[in-house]
Amino acid sequence: MKRIGIICKRGKFEDREILKEFLPWLRDKNINVFIDSEIANLLNEKGVEKEKMPSMVDLIVVFGGDGTMLSVARLIGGKNIPILGINLGGLGFITEINKDEIYEAFELVLAGKYSIEERIMLNAVVFRHEEKIADFLVLNDVVINKGTLARIIDLETFVNKTYVTKFKSDGLIISSPTGSTAYSLSAGGPILYPTLNCIVITPICPHTLTHRSIVLPDSFTIEVILDSEKEDVVLTLDGQVGFSLKKDDRVEVRKSEFKTKIMIPPDRDYFQVLRKKLKWGER
Repeated sequence: MKRIGIICKRGKFEDREILKEFLPWLRDKNINVFIDSEIANLLNEKGVEKEKMPSMVDLIVVFGGDGTMLSVARLIGGKNIPILGINLGGLGFITEINKDEIYEAFELVLAGKYSIEERIMLNAVVFRHEEKIADFLVLNDVVINKGTLARIIDLETFVNKTYVTKFKSDGLIISSPTGSTAYSLSAGGPILYPTLNCIVITPICPHTLTHRSIVLPDSFTIEVILDSEKEDVVLTLDGQVGFSLKKDDRVEVRKSEFKTKIMIPPDRDYFQVLRKKLKWGER
């Protein structure tokens, strides 16, 4: 790892203070550092546009929370660059390194003692009158949900062209294993081990209480058709990008050809992460 890119959460003061010490430390080890132009300007450093960074580096280090990691995963797309997350946020399921572990973690990275976990990504395509009008790449989830004042919406759902049901609900979450501990979990969905090859569908507040999450192979294609005419309905990608839907719009979700590569500490225990983040075993 001789070329490392650094991307930080916007408006986070804490990362500036950390980088004032971390950047000289990296350079003393003959590492070429490429810094997101936004944070570079605040540090009086030469910066690089985020969009150009994946083609310039061997690793991208993200300072922030899971939201920042999600945006970087979409930015990298198919560039095959691993990501290492430094958690400056709250829960931090995919930003697993705490700020007080940075130097210890990087000694291991530079010694080649880190492993890389590959996580599936999802591709969501929106069709209107059978014309493709939008195409999105996500790491966590694809969510169809109603607006604040909208009533329950009707979502005709198909798997591999086979009719499943019409969900009458506040919405529908289609999640990757990585995203299973995000919105889907809050809506009653299962926790999936992050390297599994599957997709989970979770209804949001379904009108029919027997509607529950279903886990499918990631080789399956999921189609959802909006069957509500006057409701305010939005397609949300990773909780960060929104797209307005109209009646009869069809959303097609399938596994992407791209994967996100996340650097994992050698002693990382996923179940310890669950105990820590979800307070399992505490009273």
